[in-house]
Amino acid sequence: MLLGVIADDFTGATDIAGMLAQSGMRVTIRTHLRHPPASDSDAAVIALKSRTSPPQQAVRDALAALEWLQSHGARRYYFKYCSTFDSSPRGNIGPVAEALLRALDADFAIACPALPDNGRTVYQGHLFVGGELLSDSGMRNHPLTPMRDANLVRVLQAQSRGKVGLLNRATVSQGAAAIRAECARLRDGQYRFAIADALDNADLFALAEACAEHPLLTGGSGLALGLPAAYAARRWFQPAVSADPWPPTDGAAAVLAGSCSQATQRQVRHWIAAGRPAWRLDPLRLAAGQTDAGEALSWAAAQRQPALFYASAPPEDVVAAQQALGAERAGQLVEDCLADIARGLTAAGARRLVVAGGETSGAVVQALDAGTLRVGPAICPGVPWTQAEGRPLWLALKSGNFGADDFFSAALGSSH
Repeated sequence: MLLGVIADDFTGATDIAGMLAQSGMRVTIRTHLRHPPASDSDAAVIALKSRTSPPQQAVRDALAALEWLQSHGARRYYFKYCSTFDSSPRGNIGPVAEALLRALDADFAIACPALPDNGRTVYQGHLFVGGELLSDSGMRNHPLTPMRDANLVRVLQAQSRGKVGLLNRATVSQGAAAIRAECARLRDGQYRFAIADALDNADLFALAEACAEHPLLTGGSGLALGLPAAYAARRWFQPAVSADPWPPTDGAAAVLAGSCSQATQRQVRHWIAAGRPAWRLDPLRLAAGQTDAGEALSWAAAQRQPALFYASAPPEDVVAAQQALGAERAGQLVEDCLADIARGLTAAGARRLVVAGGETSGAVVQALDAGTLRVGPAICPGVPWTQAEGRPLWLALKSGNFGADDFFSAALGSSH
């Protein structure tokens, strides 16, 4: 195994695994650390559920994952977080990245969340979502990790003890040699991190080539696009000639959506507008015992086509539920119910599940005890199909912010 990836949520794990796999790396995703990686893996991705954990817990989880990866021979490491850099004001990106640097006896790492294929770009250290600054995008109202500052140097500095600098576009656009020289200058200046500008995939490939030998990289999945080529050029691995054939399935399917992002809300509306069956989960009704997973499953059994189960809601509804129940309890009620629904669906024969939202994906995968996921073809940038190892169960784990309006129906159409 060459590369060990520590992802702070489950959709992020499948996102980066898909990026690596499409460039010829043999990748597996691990959702627990009980067993060794597959013997033919070039990369292992550890899916944590730590994005919204207290920083101390996130650090412990990341260090445990690092120890596991080191014990199984990984030579380079990657801390994967969201392309919208979402975190709380005190973490977890800074504390985890610093802990990993210390554990690796390293002194510098770049931070690059850019994913241009999905509209995430960084310029002069500021993160843009499409044509908007991060602070003007829908992320400003995220129920768990609202992002109201687009200046990533400032955001990361507030979370870090070491100095945070900038690898600006003027340097990045000159290519790998200029990036190496600037990284050396920043390191000599006692900078711990540097936010890396990137406006297109060419920038990401240049950054990957320049920084491939760094012990630790941190970023979204976009930075991983260029890593297989950089590793192959160094003869560290041989790209796979072709991926294993992906087994088709015509089994029953469903969609589970817990994300309240604007993209997922549009996807829910598109599904409903097309006349497809949908069941809404309301945390207030769940708390009052007025509905439960059993009722939702009974309803689903009467449907003749894939059904959507969703808790996605506008910001004002989310705020109302959080004020009444507390943010943690409101979120947990929804996650637990969707996990119970996933268990019931698979027990009844469902073989294809599309899941929207990082927290929801983590809850569903853990409920289904899918310890190892094999990475399959991409549905859209950042979202591949995965298969639970040794089982006829296919999962598409989607970040709440990813995908076109017709993603749910398109995903189910692309899976067979």
